[in-house]
Amino acid sequence: MIKSNIKNFLLPFSICLLLAISLYPDTTLNLEVYSTEGLELNYNISEDLAMLPKETSVKYNMFTPHLGKSFDGFKEALAFKESRGNYFTVNTLGYLGKYQFGEETLKLLGIYTPNQFLYNPELQEKAFVANAERNKWVLRKDIKRFEGKFIGGIEITESGILAAAHLAGPGSVKKYLRSYGGTNSSDAYGATVKTYMKRFSGYDTSMITPDKKARVTL
Repeated sequence: MIKSNIKNFLLPFSICLLLAISLYPDTTLNLEVYSTEGLELNYNISEDLAMLPKETSVKYNMFTPHLGKSFDGFKEALAFKESRGNYFTVNTLGYLGKYQFGEETLKLLGIYTPNQFLYNPELQEKAFVANAERNKWVLRKDIKRFEGKFIGGIEITESGILAAAHLAGPGSVKKYLRSYGGTNSSDAYGATVKTYMKRFSGYDTSMITPDKKARVTL
């Protein structure tokens, strides 16, 4: 009986011992293969994010591109204000996409299918440029006349004018400039021509060519 019990114990023990030996890490592992020497591991984040308290949770859709005052910086900053940069959003008034276009404005640019527009980021980007070109043509004389002047303590710049025209239309911008701030139109959410003039001042929009008949083509 005792011999039988010993046999029953030794057999499982031997199997477990062999498995343990086979799974034990290889002591001859070459650690140089896993060295980080020579790799570029200097990842940096913006100072604003680095200074956040540890308990602060960072939202992954936070707008943080460092595009400066370039044209890309202009359109991305404006898009973030309009829709948080979301191509596929529709607001409560029916304005569409990343730059929040109304259907009537889209028709002026040759776009007659809002659903196609909403789900086509390339079309939205081209619509933004075409609309800026058209607005720059409509406002070309006002840009020349008022750029560099101050109205209501705000320096008038071409990018501020184009941003305000995107918000309220070029006609509203003409009224604001020619009344020296006396007529300050706003949208349904309270954003005004003046606030856009200030917020989007000083960007480089020189690449926008004035075009009376600007249209979107794919």
